[in-house]
Amino acid sequence: MSQITITKEDGPRNGRYVARIDGIDAEGEITFTHRGPGVISADHTGVPDAMAGQGVAKALLNDLLEDARQSGFRIIPVCPYVRAQYARHPEWAELFTTKPGEDP
Repeated sequence: MSQITITKEDGPRNGRYVARIDGIDAEGEITFTHRGPGVISADHTGVPDAMAGQGVAKALLNDLLEDARQSGFRIIPVCPYVRAQYARHPEWAELFTTKPGEDP
């Protein structure tokens, strides 16, 4: 499996986690929106066909979760992929919320 490199692009209102693989001219992403103090929504996960089957979505989500742990924010799971993974992992409960602006 190829090495996945993930970076975070963060603006005042929106941002994204971006996955790249050497030799593939495409990028995967999880987009997010700042919803209030200490809360973001994970809005969309996108992985192009060129990166399919290489664990890109999982790597992006893992990076988002680790960032939430380290930075102390909570996640509103708007994206169907993020919502489905959260449903499978109740141990992540402290990282998620459904309320914009809820303090962590």
